[in-house]
Amino acid sequence: MSASSIRSTRMTKARRASIAGIAAAGAAAVALTLVPTDGGTDTKAVAEVAPVALQNSAGKPALLQLDSQKTAIETQVEKAAKADAKAKADAKAKLDAAVKKAAAERTAADAPASRSVAARTVAAAPAAPAAVVYPNNLDGWIREAMSIMKKNGIPGSYDGLHRNIMRESSGNPMAINNWDINAVNGTPSKGLLQVIQPTFNAYHVAGTPFDLYHPVANIVAAANYAADRYGSIDNVFGAY
Repeated sequence: MSASSIRSTRMTKARRASIAGIAAAGAAAVALTLVPTDGGTDTKAVAEVAPVALQNSAGKPALLQLDSQKTAIETQVEKAAKADAKAKADAKAKLDAAVKKAAAERTAADAPASRSVAARTVAAAPAAPAAVVYPNNLDGWIREAMSIMKKNGIPGSYDGLHRNIMRESSGNPMAINNWDINAVNGTPSKGLLQVIQPTFNAYHVAGTPFDLYHPVANIVAAANYAADRYGSIDNVFGAY
């Protein structure tokens, strides 16, 4: 073989080695683009990216061919990442919908129980006591007066009240004494227990009518006065 042939052969081998080195470097660069940088790329999706052969077309530099193949692979990886993100979003949406549905079903299931508890509460609530209606007679007046006296801490029994009423007025709430010393002084005794106006004014009990002739108001005021002066209306056996 001539010297020129040897040199030509060596140059051809060197050129081939150079091109092979460039191709290897390009392949390494493409391989680097497939490594996820954010941990979010689906490795399966990347693995399924169709491999692109490193080929050199006639008259086209090897580096230009590698860039084209690298771009194609990156495009496929980007599509795979988008598909993976959409799948994750769809899964989250389904989970949220399932949670809302379960919450709604639980609320609906609890509603009858809540209504039942409310109904039992209403049923268990004690009814307000009915207002006592006293008969409009001497018996009713005494019993109503005793109820008011009890609330105000005024002592006195049914018998003590009835005994003094019968002595003073014979049970007539409109009775009036126009001849005793009180009448002479201009303050006649009036009502069931013959109370004068100044005494009624001083011993009137709130909650009763401010009327000396009112039977209940008259009894309560007289019992209040007797309790203050004698300890109880039960201790009164004559004019007081």
